[in-house]
Amino acid sequence: MSYAHRVTEVLRIYEEHARSGLSNREILRRYIWPVYPICEKTFYNIINASADPRIMARQSELDAQLTLF
Repeated sequence: MSYAHRVTEVLRIYEEHARSGLSNREILRRYIWPVYPICEKTFYNIINASADPRIMARQSELDAQLTLF
């Protein structure tokens, strides 16, 4: 569950700044790394994991669980 939560948060930060025209590396360096200190390869793995159906199912479970409380 923590991985699914981290994927969701990193993608949220990435999508927030992707429209500004910054490169992926710059978005990672300026906005993601101070919150989640991950390397560039892990960042790209997280972006690719967002399309994985298993991770998507975990994210939907996480969203449903948070609405209960």
